[in-house]
Amino acid sequence: MHERVATNLRALPQVQRLLELAQGHELATYQHGQILAALRVAVEEARAALLAGAGDPVLPTALLDRALALARIGQMPRLNRVINATGIILHTNLGRAPLAPEAVSAVVAAAGYCNLEFDLSTGARGSRTAGIEPLVREVTGAEAGLAVNNCAAAVLLALSGLAAGGEVIVSRGELVEIGGGFRIPDVIQQGGAKLIEVGTTNKTRLADYSRAITPVTRVLLKVHQSNFRVTGFTEETGLHELAGLAGERGLLLIHDLGSGTVHDLRAHGGPSESTVQDSVAAGVDVVAFSGDKLLGGPQSGLLAGRAASIDMLRRHPLLRALRLDKLTLAALEATLRLHRDGGIVPALAMMSQPRPVLQARAERLAHLLGPVASPEPTTGFAGGGTLPDARIDSVGVTVAVDAPERVKAALRDGAPPVIARIADGRLLLDMLTVRDDEVPEIAACVRQALAS
Repeated sequence: MHERVATNLRALPQVQRLLELAQGHELATYQHGQILAALRVAVEEARAALLAGAGDPVLPTALLDRALALARIGQMPRLNRVINATGIILHTNLGRAPLAPEAVSAVVAAAGYCNLEFDLSTGARGSRTAGIEPLVREVTGAEAGLAVNNCAAAVLLALSGLAAGGEVIVSRGELVEIGGGFRIPDVIQQGGAKLIEVGTTNKTRLADYSRAITPVTRVLLKVHQSNFRVTGFTEETGLHELAGLAGERGLLLIHDLGSGTVHDLRAHGGPSESTVQDSVAAGVDVVAFSGDKLLGGPQSGLLAGRAASIDMLRRHPLLRALRLDKLTLAALEATLRLHRDGGIVPALAMMSQPRPVLQARAERLAHLLGPVASPEPTTGFAGGGTLPDARIDSVGVTVAVDAPERVKAALRDGAPPVIARIADGRLLLDMLTVRDDEVPEIAACVRQALAS
């Protein structure tokens, strides 16, 4: 070890000495346990920096100030509101779909005591999903519906309840990996079934499925390629064909629709995309789809389909481990009502914003920021593993700065934090995902970041 580094390491004050010095510091306003923990982290950070080659000795005042910053952070809730200026609507890292005001109000109303499993008309115990299931039927046209805590859980429950102990046939072109490293083969294995791959990566025909069926086959599984596209020399078997084959051979057809939509996205400026209603009309037994993507609600997974299949899943013991809490149920019910009644779902509304609206928002922000800012056309995305090849025309505001990454980082320290992106080496604030009332906040945060 270099002698200078060793000297600086030996000069690091002991935590006990820092505790004594903290008595006359703003840090003393915190609880003893918080102070101690913050000081220990500050000293370890300084030690790591010295070992990494930082040459200057660390002053006790610097350690106290760093510990104070850590203590302040420790007082803050982990989840905080941020302003999404990335232009990615369903940003997984930022919580995916923003809830509609009606859904937020429903969550607040359910936060105290509520009739979660209580039938107000009879005074007897009720079903916690009694408000969800009729809405799933109304919105999708299915015979029955069910809700669990995410789409992967919905697929797992469907396979566990309908295919366990048997075989599941899937096209090789649909053995997808979703977020977090979860893969369809792994989900099938966890569901207690055996995976049978058919076809090739780019072409799978009905005859491939038919030849693979054996006496222990239980399910034909169709998986939507939500987060990627295979183009060119391709062929896949449609749902109607698979439903016909399943019916002829006494099998069940499950469709993992992934981010599934219940609307024709072309009406919202999006691409042509298969809907949940399309799956139901094609004759699938169970279709699984997300509640927090194109549905625009809270994290959840929905199942819609034939009553006989859904009833089997409703009785499966795994359902209890996957059930939703009251706050998610409240938000999901409110979101489904919006879809049923033609209300405004924020995620879909963002996708279909007129260009003049985005331009006006960008010009307003640029005016507040002055000469350093200028509006310009940009491209946004649906995000969240949905519509991978669809680009959304948007308008952004670029901010002329010498160190865009530093300003981007400073914006994350704002109140509220503003999440921007770097495009072509410039700081960009995309108006696709910004509300009108957030424009003054962004301007204030940018000015603060530039000043710092």
